[in-house]
Amino acid sequence: MALTVAALALPTTGWAEKRTFDMTIEDTKITLVDKQQFHTFAFNGQVPGPLIHVKEGDELTVNVNNLTTLPHTIHWHGMLQKGTWRMDGVPDTTQAAIKPGDTFTYKFVAEPSGTMWYHCHVNVNEHVAMRGMWGPFIVDPKQPTPIEKKVTKDYIMMLSDWASKYAFKPGYGGVPGDVFDYFTLNGKAFPDSQPLRVNKGDVVRIRLIGAGELTHSIHIHGHVFKVAFKDGRPLPMPYEADTIMVGPGERYDLILTADNPGRWMVHDHVDSHTMNGDKPMGGLMTVIEYNEISRNDAFYAWKDKKFVPDFYYEESLKKPYGLHDAPGFKGQAVQ
Repeated sequence: MALTVAALALPTTGWAEKRTFDMTIEDTKITLVDKQQFHTFAFNGQVPGPLIHVKEGDELTVNVNNLTTLPHTIHWHGMLQKGTWRMDGVPDTTQAAIKPGDTFTYKFVAEPSGTMWYHCHVNVNEHVAMRGMWGPFIVDPKQPTPIEKKVTKDYIMMLSDWASKYAFKPGYGGVPGDVFDYFTLNGKAFPDSQPLRVNKGDVVRIRLIGAGELTHSIHIHGHVFKVAFKDGRPLPMPYEADTIMVGPGERYDLILTADNPGRWMVHDHVDSHTMNGDKPMGGLMTVIEYNEISRNDAFYAWKDKKFVPDFYYEESLKKPYGLHDAPGFKGQAVQ
């Protein structure tokens, strides 16, 4: 196995910590919903990839081992890479792509703070748009804003699109004219997604990440939220809305007060994105469930649904800083 390490001089930050993570890229089969499966190139064998949660200014070393049969890189979307431009993860520009069986070591400082993400930058049209090569990257600020200090529940939602025509044709797809017919929150389509369970009085932060090819119009029923951050940066004047357009690569942090007990739909208002193939009532949909409200109505789609915690990394975000796998997102190895 060849090991490639790019040399660089990291700046001294004084208060920051040094952290080292190991990641793999694996051929992995995941299930989007029901029986619809997909061949992905998954970070640590899961889609989305593991949560990387660090502090602003931390010095990161990430060893990436490519176990697939195709070349890959990792682009740290949102990181400015000041003085470390070779760590930006763009093949044929900042590095040679990581060949099958090889390892590449990224070293950089986590700055600026905010809701960021990471993804492959080789054949992004396929690897990112349809092979699940993305994960959340949250950098906590040294000085939080007043509005985020009030947050009691924190959720990450990565929005993505899939063309089932190429489900088991790795190396193909993501070209003009493709028809995307499955749409997911964190790699799952309704009703195989999970609810957001809150208590009355919670201050809820929802971090939306546009990880796919299409633009999504996310609408939350029963609440008005504040759009407080754009692409990781705090807005000087947060504004109120109930629907927000999220384009590819964009991030928006929404903050709302849970002040209206009930069960409230969260969905894409591009109506064709609430389909599973040719079946309605699927795709980019979930529900905000207040714990004060019974879930026993016979008509409720999730009446008997087994709740899987950490679907939105809400539990991982409470853990000490580091890299956190989410077992619920693990797929099956493709031999």
